[in-house]
Amino acid sequence: MKAIDLYNLFERQIKDYHLTDSVDAECHNPYPEGSFEALLWEKSWVDTVQWHLEDLVRPDDVDPVYALQLKRRIDRSNQRRTDLVERIDDHYMALSNQVELQPDARLNTETPAWAIDRLSILALKVYHFDIEARRGDDEHRQRCQAKLDTLLVQRQDLTAAIDALLDDIATGHCQMRLYRQMKMYNDPSLNPMLYKK
Repeated sequence: MKAIDLYNLFERQIKDYHLTDSVDAECHNPYPEGSFEALLWEKSWVDTVQWHLEDLVRPDDVDPVYALQLKRRIDRSNQRRTDLVERIDDHYMALSNQVELQPDARLNTETPAWAIDRLSILALKVYHFDIEARRGDDEHRQRCQAKLDTLLVQRQDLTAAIDALLDDIATGHCQMRLYRQMKMYNDPSLNPMLYKK
């Protein structure tokens, strides 16, 4: 899959989410269970729901009890997001294990899935800035259109960079290594605030 195909899948999922625009809606994944596309759709769904959960907690007058419930939900969502990113990397790692490394194979600063994660978030930004570029007064629309234009350039650059990374991995010019996130904040055996209870 080319990076623009990944982006288009994310874009379709974001539009699908906004049919209900509810953080409590059920994800209706159109792809066969266990497929790579289904994994990407689920990852994008988590990102989209989390985007909107973050919005719900932002107002100054949000009820503190509700805000804490949202914070806990966001923490769980962050863990799920990380788990899905790692599953995407597992897919690419399995492919890279079939490739003979070239003598000059380099390392990359991030894995394919973390770059794809940035692409998923970028699709959300583009979707929402497109709405803002058509809303409000002229000054607001112009300001948002300028940001949208920058995001579209970033999309072009990021998709090209992801394609180059995947090509380099596929041809053995880039060695893929996985470093799991090893998050501590939500692990009761690692977070002092949780294991001291």
